[in-house]
Amino acid sequence: MEEERLNRVKHSNFFPALAIRRCLELGQVDICEVDMVAMNFSERTRDIFPADAGLPSVNLFLDDPSLRGMSVRKYLDILFTREFETTISDRSFFCNHHVAHLWSAWGVSDFPESLLVSFDGAGDALSGMIGHGCGESVTVLRELPVAQSLGNMYSDSIRFLGYRRFDEYKAMGLAPYGDIDRFRPLFSNFFRLLPNGGYHLTDRRERWGLIHDAGLLAGARRAAQPFEQIHRDFAAALQWSLESIVLHVLRYFAEATGLRALCYAGGVAHNCALNGRLLYEGIFDDVLIQPAAHDAGGALGAALCAARRDGVARKVRMSDLFLGGDLPEPATIKTELESWGRGVSVERLDDAPAKAAELLADGEVIGWVQGRAEFGPRALGHRSILADPRPVGNRTRINEMVKMRESYRPFAPSILAERLADVVEVPPTRADFSFMTFALRVCDSAREELGAVTHVDASARIQTVSRDVDPRYWQLVAEFERLTGVPAVLNTSFNSNAEPIVDSIADVMACYLTTGIDAVIVGDFLVRKHSGLDLEDLLAVLRMYVPASRKLVVGGGEDGRQRFAVDSTASRHFVAKRLDISQDLHAVLLKADGTATLGELLKACQVEDEERRAAVVRSAVDLWHRRAIGFRP
Repeated sequence: MEEERLNRVKHSNFFPALAIRRCLELGQVDICEVDMVAMNFSERTRDIFPADAGLPSVNLFLDDPSLRGMSVRKYLDILFTREFETTISDRSFFCNHHVAHLWSAWGVSDFPESLLVSFDGAGDALSGMIGHGCGESVTVLRELPVAQSLGNMYSDSIRFLGYRRFDEYKAMGLAPYGDIDRFRPLFSNFFRLLPNGGYHLTDRRERWGLIHDAGLLAGARRAAQPFEQIHRDFAAALQWSLESIVLHVLRYFAEATGLRALCYAGGVAHNCALNGRLLYEGIFDDVLIQPAAHDAGGALGAALCAARRDGVARKVRMSDLFLGGDLPEPATIKTELESWGRGVSVERLDDAPAKAAELLADGEVIGWVQGRAEFGPRALGHRSILADPRPVGNRTRINEMVKMRESYRPFAPSILAERLADVVEVPPTRADFSFMTFALRVCDSAREELGAVTHVDASARIQTVSRDVDPRYWQLVAEFERLTGVPAVLNTSFNSNAEPIVDSIADVMACYLTTGIDAVIVGDFLVRKHSGLDLEDLLAVLRMYVPASRKLVVGGGEDGRQRFAVDSTASRHFVAKRLDISQDLHAVLLKADGTATLGELLKACQVEDEERRAAVVRSAVDLWHRRAIGFRP
C-alpha cells in the first residue's frame, strides 16, 4: 500500500502513517505484534549523512537544532511513537537501497539462480547495483556510483521537453514520434561504452553545455507549450541513449556470468519500451521485472531481505498485485453509492462482466472497480477505466475527457492470455506479461483493430489477463471478444491527472463526477449520472472539506491588497502550486470541515448575492476538479 492512495497526494512524501495502518488492518495485525520494521535505505549512507529517501532531510537537521546529531533510527522511533504510541528502535532493519531493489525482484521469482540488476536515480550514494541471486542469497557484483545514474540522466534531460521528475514515462511515450538520427551525434557525446560492461556519463554541466553549443536551448519547451519536431527528435535520441547503455551492461554480465535469467528493478525498470526491446534481443531465457520497480517496491524488497536474514524468507513467484484495500460488502457498496444522491442512479446487475462488455461494445467508456486494489503504478483491472480498443479516436477522447493529458500518450490493451500470440509478436525471452511492464510489437494483422492501443511505432504496453488469476476481469474481456471478435479491451488507470489511482468508493465517485466517464461498475452495481446532471447544483447538497494536503493562505499582493489562496502542505515537488481564490470562497473554506454542505456554508458566511454565490460555486467546481478541495455525501 502506498501512502498516495490514501492521502490522495501523487508521489506523496508524507510519513506513511495511513498506509501502515491500512496494511495492519489488512493483515489483522497489531503494531506491537510486528517483529521487524524494514526500511529501504541504510542506517548510515557511506558514513556521510545518516539518511536517505528524505527521512529526515538535511534541511530538517539544519532548521531544527534539536535534531542535529540525531540518528535516523532515533528519528524514526519518534515518528512511530507519535503515530502509533510504540517504539521500533530494537526492531528496525535498514536495508541498502539497491539491495532492497534487488530483493524486490529476486524474492518474488521462482528462478534457482539469476542475474540481479537495479538501475535507479540515486539511493544510499549509489545509482544502481548488479548482483547474483542463488538459492536464498544475494551477492553484489558491482556498485554503480551516482555519477553514472541513468535515472538522473534521463530525468534531468527531460527538462528540455518541459517535463520534470516523475514525468519520465511521458518522454518515453513521445520518443517513437521522433527521428533518432537527428540528435544521435549529440547524444553520442553524452556517454561512452567501456569494456567489461562499464560506461561513462558526461556530467550534467557538460551535457547542457553541449546542448547550448548545438544551439538548441532556444527550442526548449516550457510546460503547456505545444510539442514540435525538435522535442520529438530529442526524446527519441534520449531513449536510444538509455537503451544503448542498459543493453551494453546486460549483455556483458549475461556473458561474463553465464546466467540465463534476469531479475530487474529500480526506477529505470519502468521504461517498458526498453523492457520490450530487452526481450526481443534474446539476451536471457527468462526475465522478471518487479512491477512496482520504484521505491514502493523497495519496501517489499527490504521486508524480504529482513525475513531472509531471520531465516523465515521463502521465494514464491508473484502471481498478482491485488494487495490493496478491498471493496466492502455489497449492501455497503450500494449504500455508499446511493448516498451521492440525486446526481446518480444505482442499479444492481445480474452479470457485471457481461454488462461491462456490452457497454464497451456500444462505445461507452466505463470505470471498472472490483476486489482489492492493485499495488504499484498500473491499474490491472481492479481500479481501471475501460474502453473499446478499436477506434483510434478513443485515445484522444479519453485523454481529453478523463486524463486531461497529452494526446500523443498511448493506452494499454488488456489481452486474454491464451490469445496473446494472435495480437503481438511474442519475443523469444520468457516473461510474465500480466503486469503491463513490457511494450511489445503488435502483429500486422491486429494493428487496425487495435487502433486505440497501438502506438505510432506499432507497439503496445500489453497486459495479459489469466482466467486463473483474475476470473472476473477475464470474463469481461472474453465476453467483449464474443461480441466484437477482439480479444482485448483498452485499459488505463482510474484517475484524473490531478490525483493518484482511486482507492475508495468516495475516490471513485469524485473522479466519475468530475470527468466524462459514461458509467461506472463497482462490484455488481452500475452507476450512471442522471441526464443533464448539473455539477454546480449537485455540489450545493454535498459536504465540503479541505484535504489534509492543503492549507488556506492569506497574504499581501504587490498592490498592497489582500490575496487569498489554497496552498499545499506538501512539497511543491508533489502538489500543484498555490491556487488563488476569492475572499468569499476563502471564508467558506475556513468553515468547511466536512460537516456542512456548500449551500449551508454560503448561508453561514452570508454570501447571499446570487452573482457572488454563483462565482463561489463555479470556483468550487474548478478546485474539486484539481482535487484542491473535496466533497462527500
